Amino acid sequence: MLFSDILGQEHLKSHLTQSVDNGRIAHAQLFIGPEGCGTLPMAIAYAQYILCKNQNSENEGGNEACNLKFKNLSHPDLHFAFPVATNDKVKSHPVSSHFLEEWRQLVAEQPYGNLFDWYKLLGIDNKQGQIGVDEAQDIVKALSLKSYEGGYKVMLIWMADKMNTAAANKLLKLIEEPPSKTIFILIAEDEEQIINTIKSRCQILHFPPLAEEVIKQALMKQYDLNEGEATKIAHQANGNYNKACDIVYQDSEDLQFEEWFVFWIRSAFKAKGNKGAILDLITWSEDIAKTGRETQKQFLHFCIDFFRQALLMNYGADDLVYMEPKTQNFKLEKFAPFVHNANILEISEELQDAIYHIERNGNSKIILTDLSIKLTRLLHKK
Repeated sequence: MLFSDILGQEHLKSHLTQSVDNGRIAHAQLFIGPEGCGTLPMAIAYAQYILCKNQNSENEGGNEACNLKFKNLSHPDLHFAFPVATNDKVKSHPVSSHFLEEWRQLVAEQPYGNLFDWYKLLGIDNKQGQIGVDEAQDIVKALSLKSYEGGYKVMLIWMADKMNTAAANKLLKLIEEPPSKTIFILIAEDEEQIINTIKSRCQILHFPPLAEEVIKQALMKQYDLNEGEATKIAHQANGNYNKACDIVYQDSEDLQFEEWFVFWIRSAFKAKGNKGAILDLITWSEDIAKTGRETQKQFLHFCIDFFRQALLMNYGADDLVYMEPKTQNFKLEKFAPFVHNANILEISEELQDAIYHIERNGNSKIILTDLSIKLTRLLHKK
């Protein structure tokens, strides 16, 4: 992975290459950034810069055979760990080494992809993946061996915020005192989900969302879009290059989510004093409950974003509004007045609670029905 292939983040590229050039490589680093900002491609390029002893910011000039191995993600001293779950291929004790073929496919096709894209590729979008204790044992085993090429060993843990407590505790000692010339690079989106004992042992690097101009230029180059179209998509992407690509392909899960959201909101409005609309809400809850838990969580996060956008529009912060609903006869400006300071905190709390309970395997149908009835009350709040 060349540094020039990574969008924006110039100050972070320069910081990382300088730390290697000056021989000041932290043994445990935590890259934190929102979806689509480039934490994964940056981590791979950084690992390549270290292992192949490259000299310039293009990630070239070092060991050519090593650079070639990186191109296929097959370098023997580069190890990966990421959230997994059982699927048709792996029936029990799933670990990352069982899914390396799919992993290489994801990095080649969607280096800015998110967890949902990864689960879809594995065919486990109805389950919740995690980095478990089996994975931790594999990591300990892999890092106890000498490096294949006599230099550094790099362990890249993607979505480290999905690591369960048992796995985190097992890796704690190893992260604190790793074997000689061993580097941990942890990548996460939600800093709060990483236990403090691991966080305190890592050097933390925060990645900002990508600038609109950076996304615009990348879209014009990659998809041959005209400037107007690229500018519009870059604005809607809100700093997330993965979302921008989804919008180009019309493949964004947000289109389906918007359809569900609009039906939900309309039914919630009708439900005041109308028993028939309550049945619509119950049917809606049953339909959403049939999808996978990851889909449900993604959808509820989308709802939180939608309400936030409506609130911003209601209070005149139009520059911060990037959503453009595609549903016929549904206008954000008409919906916005119903989201205000008297109900937004409660709406947000109810959605967060629903995500929390779904994550802990609560009955989705009951959780979503309860949420729908509460939403009906909150939307009519003066």
